[in-house]
Amino acid sequence: MWACGFAFAPDGAASPPWSTFPPALALLPEVALARVGGSSYLTLAAIASPDRSTDEIMGGLRSRVAALRHAPLPLLDPDPAGETAIRSARPPETFESAVEHATERIRGAELEKIVLAREVVVEASFAHDPAPLYGALRELFPSCFCFCFGTPRASFLGASPELLVRRSGAVAATAALAGSTRRSADPAVDDHLGEALLRSAKDRHEHEIVARRIERSLRPHSVWVEAAAEPELVRVANIQHLATPIHAQLAEPRSAVELAGMLHPTPAVGGEPREVATAMIPELERMDRGWYAGALGWMDTAEDGELCVGLRSALLRDRTACLYAGNGIVADSDPAAELAETEVKLEALLPLIAG
Repeated sequence: MWACGFAFAPDGAASPPWSTFPPALALLPEVALARVGGSSYLTLAAIASPDRSTDEIMGGLRSRVAALRHAPLPLLDPDPAGETAIRSARPPETFESAVEHATERIRGAELEKIVLAREVVVEASFAHDPAPLYGALRELFPSCFCFCFGTPRASFLGASPELLVRRSGAVAATAALAGSTRRSADPAVDDHLGEALLRSAKDRHEHEIVARRIERSLRPHSVWVEAAAEPELVRVANIQHLATPIHAQLAEPRSAVELAGMLHPTPAVGGEPREVATAMIPELERMDRGWYAGALGWMDTAEDGELCVGLRSALLRDRTACLYAGNGIVADSDPAAELAETEVKLEALLPLIAG
């Protein structure tokens, strides 16, 4: 089973914070543990060479299994020592300005939608430990795709609500996810917010752009493509989204990674038209997204697999954590409201990382 990931842009992850992450990476782990339903599967991998006997290879694998132990992930320190500084990588006003410029260009018919993101930096007095953060994300966001992809010097982790693609045999599954609002602890208010989201013309328009493009991308490679007639609400701990499940019967074999490359970036993280939006994003954001809004997941030897979009995420590098959040911008987007929505999305990780 391969662990796979790639950056948002083909030349992404080029800035210093991302220096240990290439634009694309596929790793074959020595030990892989997969849980499917009520079953668990342990897969071991070894490099075979003419100068290594079968007994030597098997002996090494037995030793590796013997060294495994059952231990829970460490817990977050509820009262960390030292001070933590939180700052926007660029002033929040520049994000509002970027939204304003984007809406002007959308109204000028240059494009229909664009997704703009911002970065928040957390500087701690101690090195950020990805293990307890990942454990906390799994507890807080059980319905999300929780991931932690590490290199010797940095880790990229998050809890994404968005599936990019899942391939099982000749069937591909994905979902259009766009349009969001906050949650409330009051069930009545929470239901009201969700109902308002379902009725929001602005959010429904933004969502339709994403669903339409995904269907259009899959149709040339499929016998049939089927999307739900109406979007549904997907609720996670701090936010709720509009989602439309989409399934396709593939006309010919396509690997999970190949399908991910065909779909990425959807208008949920890029824009429409794709080429215009992806060229405009770095101009307006002025940052390297790295693997944020890229894809992460796995693929097995049958080329089945599952990749999510790298959202609600953070890059941890020693004492510095870079958090990212973005919104879909359409003609009637309000800069102040879009900035406030990024704050809601940042709440997924910021309280855990800032302590």
